[in-house]
This record gives sequence, C-alpha cells and structure tokens, in this order.
Amino acid sequence: MTYIAKPHLHHPTLTKNKVGYTRRDYEGRISTLCAGCGHDSISAAVIQACWELDIEPHRVAKLSGIGCSSKTPDYFLGASHGFNTVHGRMPSVLTGANLANRDLLYLGVSGDGDSASIGLGQFANAMRRGVRMAYIVENNGVYGLTKGQFSATADRGSKSKKGVVNSDSPVDLVALALQLGATYVARSFSGDKAQLVPLIKGAMAHGGAAFIDVISPCVTFNNHGGSTKSYDYVRQHNEAVSRIDFINTHSEITTDYAPGDVVEVQQHDGSLLRLRKLHPEYDPTDRYAASSYMQEHQARGEVVTGLLYVDPLATDLHMALNTTHKPLNTLGSDTLCPGSKALEKINAALR
Repeated sequence: MTYIAKPHLHHPTLTKNKVGYTRRDYEGRISTLCAGCGHDSISAAVIQACWELDIEPHRVAKLSGIGCSSKTPDYFLGASHGFNTVHGRMPSVLTGANLANRDLLYLGVSGDGDSASIGLGQFANAMRRGVRMAYIVENNGVYGLTKGQFSATADRGSKSKKGVVNSDSPVDLVALALQLGATYVARSFSGDKAQLVPLIKGAMAHGGAAFIDVISPCVTFNNHGGSTKSYDYVRQHNEAVSRIDFINTHSEITTDYAPGDVVEVQQHDGSLLRLRKLHPEYDPTDRYAASSYMQEHQARGEVVTGLLYVDPLATDLHMALNTTHKPLNTLGSDTLCPGSKALEKINAALR
C-alpha cells in the first residue's frame, strides 16, 4: 500500500492567527475516505473553526469511536491529543479524560451508527451529565464500513442499496439531546460551511455539553432512488469475470441560503434534500419551543438547521461534582492520599 504524506513546508506568506499558527497547522493526514464524502467537508470546517478561534492545537483532545466518521480525527488537528476508542464508547472515555484534565478542550467525533445504536446509552449519559465537550455526529444514515446497512437514524420508508425498505422508526439524536439536557444543540449540513463553521466555534467555546448533528452524505452506499440522506455513486463493471465496485469522483455539494429560507439541494443521483435555516427572530434559549419547532417542520419533510438551543448559563460535570480547579492528573500523592485521619472523617460522615 502506498503512503502519501503531506509536505511539512508551508508557504511563508500564509496568514497566521493570534497564536502564530496558519490554517495548515490545523490539518492532519490525507483523507482515505471516498472522494466527495461529506465527512471531509466537516473536517475542513473543524480546521477552519479552530484556526479562527486561535486555539493552540496541543490544547485539544479529539476522541472517536468506530466507523467512517471516527476515522476523520486523523485528518485534522494532527498536533493535538487523539484517542480512537471501541465502537460506541467514545463518550465514556472522553468523560474519564475530561475528569482527569479539565484544562483541555474536548472534541468528540462520532457517527450515526456509533452513537445511535451501540453507543446510544453512552451518548445519553454524556448529555445528561453535562460533560463539557463538542460532540459532533457525522450522520449519513448507513454503516459505511460494513457495506451500507441501515443505521438507527435512517428514515422509515427509505430504501437500502439492495432495495430493502426500512420499517423502523428513526432515532432523532437532536430531539434526544434536547430532552436529556444538552445545553447547546444544533443541526447542520456538511455542504453548508458558512453555517457549520460558526456552529462548531460555538460548540468549542461552550461551557457544557454541546451537540451538533451534521447531515453528511455517503457517496457510496446511499446511491439509489428512495434514499433520504445521500446519493448514488456505485456501478458494476465487467460482471462476466469479476465484480467491481467503482466509486466515481464527484465534486463537493455546497449550498448557501438566507436565514428563514428553505432550499432544495440536489444530490448527484437527482434526489432532493430540503433544508430550512432558522429565521433571525427564532429564540434559541427556549428548550421546549425548540423541540416543538423542529418536530413541526419535520412533519413537513423539512430538516431544520442552525443553533436550535443554547443555555447561556450552562454548567458542566466538574461544577456538579465540585471538583478542584486544578486538573486531577496533576495532583500529587499527598493530596490524593491525605492519610488515615482524613479517611476516618469521610467514613464517619457516611455512617
């Protein structure tokens, strides 16, 4: 297998941010995802957001689970801390890391299969506990690494690549995040960089559990009429002697539309994705109104995008547990093991 590395030399005229980094300093390895994958657009948005926020890359800890989406942290913030966990377990590993070192900025990257199926309980508890993190789900409605089976977010009535109709109700992670107590909830489309970058910036700067559901088209397995999330890229060639999947290269799908408007984004297979951007008068501080607004437009077949809810006075798990402001991983043995008298006092308080 040929390995292609990016050059380490950067052009001297590249613009630097306030902490002395160029945008290239926030990049990672070359992506191995399918050409045109929406996940790469999300990686580009993360890079842009961190550069604009003047974040030092070594201050970020990026964690992921398993799946196409969970490969993407390798493609951005190459100089940051990273950990690829097992399937669905990213939230608990991130929670442990956050408790040990609260000085880092935590970015959790997951997919609809990783978070809405095997990791649903992990997602729920991270949201309800208020773990301070930016939790991004790259949502394409299929299991891309295992040949495109329906994920838990696939819409009822949508068809698989083989023509099977999904009869299950979809898991709406945005609705769950609102119900479970997340203090920053948003939805976006991978091709709308103008909207996605500021949403990621807001999530990174938020003081509690921030969640962004990003609709991210799969270019390989949602390639047929009847899909509600993606488009067709695959065709067979030379069936007589072999079976070959060919992934055609297409350009990235982008869109730009005004707040309050509805736009129909045509996919490469001709299907349409309807997006509605929140209007300027929308109040994102009302959790229950946000849930009602989203469901109302969902019934019309519209996907509401933008910042759905934010609590400006958000708290996190450290505040709930009243932990020390000094990171736990920096505490010495004298502090962590204060002696038998302190232990007796604690035991007496529990009797």
